[in-house]
Order: sequence, then C-alpha cells, then structure tokens
Amino acid sequence: MNSDDRGAQPPKVVLVTGASRFPGGFLVSRLVQHPGIERVVAVDAVSPSKDMIRRMGRAEFVRADIRNPLIGKIIRGAEVDTVVHAAVLAQAPKSGSRAAMKDMNVIGAMQLFAACQKAPSVRKVVLRSASAVYGGSPKDPAKFTEEMSARRPLQGGWARDCIEMEGYARRLGRRRPDIGVSILRLAPLMGPRLHGWVARYLSSPIVPSILGRDARMQLLHEEDALSALERATVTGPAGTFNVAGDGAVMMSQAIRRAGRAEVPIPFSLFRSAGRALMGSQMRSFTHEQLDYFHFGCGLDTTRMRADLRFEPRWTTMQALDDFVRGARLSRVIKPHWVDRAESTVLAVAGAESQIR
Repeated sequence: MNSDDRGAQPPKVVLVTGASRFPGGFLVSRLVQHPGIERVVAVDAVSPSKDMIRRMGRAEFVRADIRNPLIGKIIRGAEVDTVVHAAVLAQAPKSGSRAAMKDMNVIGAMQLFAACQKAPSVRKVVLRSASAVYGGSPKDPAKFTEEMSARRPLQGGWARDCIEMEGYARRLGRRRPDIGVSILRLAPLMGPRLHGWVARYLSSPIVPSILGRDARMQLLHEEDALSALERATVTGPAGTFNVAGDGAVMMSQAIRRAGRAEVPIPFSLFRSAGRALMGSQMRSFTHEQLDYFHFGCGLDTTRMRADLRFEPRWTTMQALDDFVRGARLSRVIKPHWVDRAESTVLAVAGAESQIR
C-alpha cells in the first residue's frame, strides 16, 4: 500500500481502542490536547486506572469489547471519523491462552474494521502493527522496506496476528476507497516508562545470548511511538510505514551498556539454559521474540520521513540509554568500563585504518 492523501484532513471525532494501557491511553492523553479535535472516545474492555483516567482528561471512556457488535453502535452514535486500533496483544494474557490472544487480536480487528466499513462517518483508520511481520532468519536483508516480507514462514502467533490484522485493514481500504488506512509497523519499544520485552530481557542481571550470533537491533523510544501514532492520526497520509529510531545496537553492546553479564549459549539450549539463568521470565518470551534475540531486525525508514513526515527524537542507542537510566538497574558491569572498552576498540580500529 503506497502512501496517499486519503484521510489526511485533521480529525474531529477520534475513537481509540486499548485505552486502559500503553500506547492507547497515553495516545488519548495527547489527542485531547489538540484544539481541532472536538471529541475523543476511549474504548477498552477493561476500565483504566484512576491515573489513566486523569491523564485522558476530557476524553469519554466507554467500556466495550471490540469483538461485540456494540462497537458499531458506538462509532455510528458518536459519528466517529477517525479510528485508531491500538488494542493489540503481543503475547497471551496471564490468565489466557494463545487461542484467547488470537481471538482478541484477529477477531477483534475483523469486527472493528467491519464496523468501520458500515459507518459512513469514518474516513480514516490507523492500525498499530509491528516489525514482527518481517520475522527473523539468517537470510534477512540489512533493512526491510515496507514492500518486503518474511524470508521464511512465520512461526510466532504475534507475527501471524499482525499479518492478519493488516490484511483486514487493507481489505477495508479496498471496500471503502474513501477511507484512508495507515499501518504503522513499530520496532520493539524501549524507554523508562514501558517495560517491554527487550527491556525485560536486558533487566536480568545475567543475560543469556546465542553463541555465535550477535543480533543487530533497531529500537523505538516509547515517546516516539506515541508521536508517530499521533502524527498518523492527526495529519498522516494513508500507507504502510516502518517506524524506528536511527542507527542500531548489537545485542552484546546493549547487554554491556545495561551493565549486565552476558553468557553465550548454543541456540538449541537457549530456552532451557536461559531459564536457569533468568528464571521463569524466560518462559514469557514468544517465538518471534526469541527469533529477534537470535537475528535482530533492521527497518528502512525512508517512507516514514518522506511520506509520514515523522522524525524520531531518540536514536536506537539513546532509547536504550534512556531505559537504562529510567529503570535504575543495579549494574553488574560499571558504565565507565563499557565506555573505556568502546573507546579502546575505536582507537585500535582507527590506528589500523591509518596503517592500511
């Protein structure tokens, strides 16, 4: 899907799903600050915390499950013109299963977009997707563009869910050409507030890594994720966009900068031996997350800048460092050791290049 100007007009009435958690609730708190937006409807099957309700200000919260036909009545009744679907789950809820996760993600998106199709007021839909759609393999390019796809069949449920949700969004755009559909494929999130899965991995004092591999990671600061969703909602064109911070960080470098101790393990033993080092936390990582630790993923963000006109404030390295500062990790390795080692490596590399 190439970017175009459909849905680029500023919205008047916005509906945001997943309002009880990040990023939905925090996006609502930003949208209510726009004077041109007359009404923000925040929707979730779970009631937000008192702090989140306070953050959402003048927004109207409606407790509703998007899998229920009631969501169509809410959209039509409020004459919603812009829908932001942020209520997507990257892993099964603690009390649920993979089947429950798929039901929430895929069936939820199908019902929501069907309701959008039937509502004449809707002219823009924004979907929060993820770079998980590209999978992970040794055949991956240095950077994926939006036209590329995974180099091998996707194994993880989250990645497959993203593909299906994007498919429903595109079908909506074909059936209602007047609706602009924007899909944002976000890189793994990192920052001081949100403890995402990469952050959880780097929070362990002893971090298992995969022997013989050094994944190249491209991350996205949590505030940049919110800003990108806000831009897509308020002024962004239709299209599919990779969203990530500049630069990359190698897994080994990230572990050092976080002050963790790295233990390389053969991939065949990664989950079992990693469980001995990290405890039950290792069980929480999904198939695609383990692939990311193995291979990483690089994203081409040319379209993000040229068409979405979004420029991240944090680079990948700055997002990582902001997480380390905000999490206040008790360092196993001191930061000045890392800086000294990196300076030595750069000095040696510079000396060798002069000799050559």
